[in-house]
Amino acid sequence: MKNLMISLKRFLSNKNTITIICGIAAVLVIWFGYSYRINQATRPVTVPYAKVEIQPRTQITEDMIGYIEIPSSMLQSNTMRNVNDIVGKYANYNTMIPAGSLFYDSTIVTWAEMPDSAFENIPTGYTVVSLNVDTESTYGNSIFPGNYIDLYYVAHDETGKLLLGKLIESIEVLAVKDSSGNHVFENSSQMGTPSSLIFAVPEDMHLLLRKASYLSGEIIPVPRNKEYSENPSATVVSSEYLESFILSQTVILPDQSSGGSGNVGTIN
Repeated sequence: MKNLMISLKRFLSNKNTITIICGIAAVLVIWFGYSYRINQATRPVTVPYAKVEIQPRTQITEDMIGYIEIPSSMLQSNTMRNVNDIVGKYANYNTMIPAGSLFYDSTIVTWAEMPDSAFENIPTGYTVVSLNVDTESTYGNSIFPGNYIDLYYVAHDETGKLLLGKLIESIEVLAVKDSSGNHVFENSSQMGTPSSLIFAVPEDMHLLLRKASYLSGEIIPVPRNKEYSENPSATVVSSEYLESFILSQTVILPDQSSGGSGNVGTIN
């Protein structure tokens, strides 16, 4: 036994032996570490996915959700794993979730968190206007959010002659909604019937349009081509004559809140 211990001590004190042992230990550490990382990366994780296409603003129910196992390495930091965080919530207003897609934090919101895309980017000093339309006046449902359109005005003057011309040009359409307030183009499989065009204009134009809407004339939306929308000009009143005609039939009332002259109008 004593001789065995002496031989072992000599073996372990040999520099070549130490080098070999350290090399084997390093290889084992690298191998086990690599194997652990591979196992972690390929370990299957069960996550929910969309069994059907889910349109924007659609409430998500259990029957829309399936489950699939995928390697954990494929999961992103915003991938939703808990089905309880999905059921009962809604696809975001600007998100269509394809069938087979996983769920992500940015695509799922509560109803209270649901923004209305029509009011996201209204410039300061602009006022929202809702213009009544139908399928015919939108050229067969051919006016889309993001399009730039012109507004024409048609009426008869005091002599009975027809007045027709462009009243305001280069207005961006913010939304097209149906009679229930739903966005017409959000559901690609079942397009709604347009009831109102939503847009925003400076306050003076807003008042002009409000006054025009109470007169006997008609405001007509007119779409333009792709280039008109891609390179929009400033939103301006196109016809001073039509503007004067509309304003001539209203009376400016004083603004009681400030004690000065305001923009409130009455119709003659």
